[in-house]
Amino acid sequence: MTQRPAKRSLTLRGHRTSVSLEDEFWQAFRDIAAEKSIPVNALAADIDADRGTDIGLASAIRLFVLRHYRRSFPN
Repeated sequence: MTQRPAKRSLTLRGHRTSVSLEDEFWQAFRDIAAEKSIPVNALAADIDADRGTDIGLASAIRLFVLRHYRRSFPN
């Protein structure tokens, strides 16, 4: 069963921020970063730069993970 989101710190372009995600999303996010051979902070910074102001970083990361796996495993 999924636990409550856990807060973790990231560094985006030299600035510290915290993001709360469920453990399953954190693990998937780390797996994707490893698959792309880039640090988690760099991947988060890319997502942050693309997300706009109408969505929070945690939601943007969840959507990124979802879209990644949808592309990997289409219906």
